[in-house]
Amino acid sequence: MLDPADGSTNDLTPAGAVALDASDPLASFRSRFFRDDSELNRIYLNGNSLGRLPVASVSLVDDVVRRQWGQHLIRSWDEGWFELPRRAGNLIAKIVGASSDEVVLGDATSVLLFKAALAALRARPGRTTILTDDLNFPSDIQVLRSAARLTSPEHQVVVIPSDGVYGPVQGLEDALVGSRAEEVALVSLSHVAYNSGWCWDLQATTKMAQKAGALMLWDLCHSVGVVPIRLSDSGVDLAVGCTYKYLNGGPGSPAFLYVNSLRTELENPVMGWFGLANPMGFSSETEPAEGASRFLTGTPPIISAALVEPGVDLVLEAGVERLRDKSNLLTRRFVALVDKELAHLGFSVRTPRESQFRGSHVALGHTDALAVGQALINEAQVITDYRPPDLLRFGFAPLYIGFREVDDTVRRIKGVIDSGGIGRWRGVRPVVS
Repeated sequence: MLDPADGSTNDLTPAGAVALDASDPLASFRSRFFRDDSELNRIYLNGNSLGRLPVASVSLVDDVVRRQWGQHLIRSWDEGWFELPRRAGNLIAKIVGASSDEVVLGDATSVLLFKAALAALRARPGRTTILTDDLNFPSDIQVLRSAARLTSPEHQVVVIPSDGVYGPVQGLEDALVGSRAEEVALVSLSHVAYNSGWCWDLQATTKMAQKAGALMLWDLCHSVGVVPIRLSDSGVDLAVGCTYKYLNGGPGSPAFLYVNSLRTELENPVMGWFGLANPMGFSSETEPAEGASRFLTGTPPIISAALVEPGVDLVLEAGVERLRDKSNLLTRRFVALVDKELAHLGFSVRTPRESQFRGSHVALGHTDALAVGQALINEAQVITDYRPPDLLRFGFAPLYIGFREVDDTVRRIKGVIDSGGIGRWRGVRPVVS
């Protein structure tokens, strides 16, 4: 294990990065991801948006398409396809600290969030408020508003303001005490904020919401696979998460849903045949399936769903605790180097500096963040992303990022600034940034 007490973790010289890479117990996982000759000098720091392609997925997709679909055709439903959402869910359950029947692979994240939110509102009649914060993913807030509107005109979403970096812990606590607390049906937050990387205390926040009589719904998209999560032990009611970031499931891969096994009163608001106890009975009177499977709706996207498992297997093999240890060291080193090398160039750290409050990406503020990001991508081969109005996000996926890449990234940022990269890319707006 990488030891934070080891002097090499505080050595910001190139020799310190070499020493850390040499002692990295996860270093061998880098070879388990696809790379070609065009990537020899590329640094990929966008795993918080789209994870790399596992080598095992390359052969798997060929098998799914050629053999399972091409040769076996519909027989493949009896050879693993039918159980795929539950089988993948069982694997993910091991990562998020849940029982096997509490997690299922389903629709897109927004769809599952909508199902969970609407189910929660229906389970809390008489309560009309959803609490969230302004660090939550904007799409999540839109989904929550849709669920509120469809429940009744009286339902509302209250967005608690933050300072832009740290979650509004006190603001949430204030909203959950006093007479107004009895109006709160649901608290829904991103475990790790998509912009600043703030990481909520999952257990303490869940207990705070439940003490007020509300249900708790977490979005795990930016934490699953890099932050230890114990949903069952923490008493979480509901959670959703994507599989294409740190789980490396591929672009647009299906999301997963967690439903606490004790919350039997929660009903799927979009019932469909795959969520029934006997889907092949073709009866409109069939009872819902047990566990989280009751929240399934239509036929799963088999090809993309199948590709979720190789990435999940890698996370399980590495172990989330070890991934978290390395993630903390990577982000800590990056923050220290930014302070040392980039602060005088107009960069500021917009991510919590305390490791317990930080996910696995670091946000830097700069007045010309978009131009800097485009210069890095197009001239320096550093793949990062931009979030308006002035943030660059650097995602450190510990399965395939090393410490020398941290140092090289800082050097390349300095290089594009010193060479006038901002001027060359100012005003250029790609479709996806």
